[in-house]
Amino acid sequence: MRLFWNRKNSHLRRSRAKRGSAVMEAALIFPVLLSLTFGSIEFGHFFYVKHTLQGAAREGARAAITPSATNTDVTNAVNAAMSAAGFTSGQYTVQVRNATDTANVTVNTVTSGNGILIKVSASWGTVGIRPLGVIGSGKTVLGQTVMRKEG
Repeated sequence: MRLFWNRKNSHLRRSRAKRGSAVMEAALIFPVLLSLTFGSIEFGHFFYVKHTLQGAAREGARAAITPSATNTDVTNAVNAAMSAAGFTSGQYTVQVRNATDTANVTVNTVTSGNGILIKVSASWGTVGIRPLGVIGSGKTVLGQTVMRKEG
């Protein structure tokens, strides 16, 4: 019995082995790439929400520092900024505080020159997307700004 070496068949055997190793490499790398992709999406959205809350707090503080401002003006300014970003009023809370202590205040009772702290906060479970759940749903996202009352 004589064995012949056939180049064509040996090439097929090698290409099948290469295909198998490529499939194995893809199967090992694919979960890592998906985790990186979805993790990037989750953290990117977190920073978008944080930036939006910070901007809304700044708009509320701008409304609060005018001499004739009321707490309703502050809340309306924050709601306008948040609704422009696609958030509903049930997803976040607004606090108007004195900058020197932690007590809530009425804006029109603050004397000129004193700081007014506006805090806009939300729970990540109500405002965030969680494709991997890297950021816990109980995490509080906070935006806050302090400005001095004009007189």
